[in-house]
Amino acid sequence: MHAEHLTLALPSESETLALGGALAAAIIGNRLPGMVIWLEGELGAGKTTLVRGLLRAAGETGPVKSPTYTLLELHVVSGLHFYHFDFYRLNQADEYLDAGLDEYFSGSGICLVEWPDKAAPYLPAADMRIELQVEPRDGESVGRIARITANSERGRTCLAGVKSSSTLRPA
Repeated sequence: MHAEHLTLALPSESETLALGGALAAAIIGNRLPGMVIWLEGELGAGKTTLVRGLLRAAGETGPVKSPTYTLLELHVVSGLHFYHFDFYRLNQADEYLDAGLDEYFSGSGICLVEWPDKAAPYLPAADMRIELQVEPRDGESVGRIARITANSERGRTCLAGVKSSSTLRPA
């Protein structure tokens, strides 16, 4: 099986939220249980903003914050369990296992993982990997580029849904 790729321009926060909305629509519309999405990028690249857009589009009305200190935030919306992980504060990959977080990846929940490299090599492979990169634009304003890679059948199904979104533009 081959990986599929898509690169999108995200010139403002609203486009990052829209990408999250497109992901939610694809996940919910195609019922993709057990989906694992890795979110990569430097601090401030928009990983949590992307998750916020996804969860809001899925129907979450409560707060959507980064689980930097708690490691995990659970959101139950649209009949699905969304597990939002942030492994930034892990000092060693073994801490992932010690905390029992591997159990969340064996069910039908959707796992959204910020800083997946911190839990390597224990973290399951990503169905979809989204790398967010800050790009200077017009000398002053800051935009972002999203590089999306689908690595599995679930990931390719989700990516096809994202590609069909009329609100996103390729970079």
